[in-house]
Amino acid sequence: MKAIVVEKPYEIKIAEVPVPQIRQPDEVLIKVISGGICGSDVGIYNGTNSLATYPRIIGHEFGGRVVEVGAAVKHLKSGDVVAVDPVRSCGHCYACKHNRHNVCREVEVVGVHRDGGFAEYVVAPAADCYAINTQKLPADMACMVEPYSIGMQVNYRAEITNDDTVLVMGSGPIGISIMQVAKSRGAKVMMTDIVPERLSFALKCGADRVVNVKEENLREAVMEFSGGEGVSVATDSVCSLDSVPEAMDLVCPAGRVVVLGLKDKPSQIAQVAFTKKEVSVYGSRLNNYRFPEVISLFESGKLDPAMMRSAAIPFEQVADAFRLVMEHPEKICKVSLLFE
Repeated sequence: MKAIVVEKPYEIKIAEVPVPQIRQPDEVLIKVISGGICGSDVGIYNGTNSLATYPRIIGHEFGGRVVEVGAAVKHLKSGDVVAVDPVRSCGHCYACKHNRHNVCREVEVVGVHRDGGFAEYVVAPAADCYAINTQKLPADMACMVEPYSIGMQVNYRAEITNDDTVLVMGSGPIGISIMQVAKSRGAKVMMTDIVPERLSFALKCGADRVVNVKEENLREAVMEFSGGEGVSVATDSVCSLDSVPEAMDLVCPAGRVVVLGLKDKPSQIAQVAFTKKEVSVYGSRLNNYRFPEVISLFESGKLDPAMMRSAAIPFEQVADAFRLVMEHPEKICKVSLLFE
């Protein structure tokens, strides 16, 4: 079969590799239909993803059609279209035992730590495969479940409701998913960026207010948006050294801040920023069994993944797809690779 392999930084190719085989009774064999290119895939390609090893079949946003099931699999059958959760955990550490497997001490992500879903066939644990109703959602949209699960996890961590005013810092794909999930919960959402095209897209996708931080004073805009109180939730998908302290400043007393960054350099935050307003600060990583919630919102029409997808390209043109993502961030939100 064919698979997309990054041999080393800046060297990506279509390779012939063996078709994977079911080896455990709880596994399924999937014919991949589509896969989404993520910023972490770009990081593997350009050598900036410190978690990746090479060579690697990339891809952690993917879905496909089940073609074979292991003997112990009961909830799936051949022909089912599934979205595949890429998070793999040990099941016995403290985090796993307390239903936080996304931060397992030995967590691995398919397509980063182990070979991923940009291939014609994939074997996956059946427990990580979630069926979608193709009468309500096109099969090639299964790959969009994973990116929205990131936004769902952020909303879960912050417990966002219709009582909240939310600031989403950054209008890239993660920011858009956070915003759209928050809107589905009835929240009022402001988004920021420095790229006008991204801000226009955020408005099209449902944001209530957008701010170009190069042209407007963000603090003044937030105070106007929140009635002078500050937002109740600030989520940071900009992930710069300055964005976390800024989020802490812009949140109201008793508010919540969600941090998504993975930088290993410290941000400067005074202790009083936490205590004076008794701010709750949460990290958010990957997703913690959020696929069913996302699929439910897709199938009900409360979330439309087609809005986020900028292009769908045959997987054989993966090099062109990566160039499109890297060279035109102002125009591109998500690109899907089509395997079928």
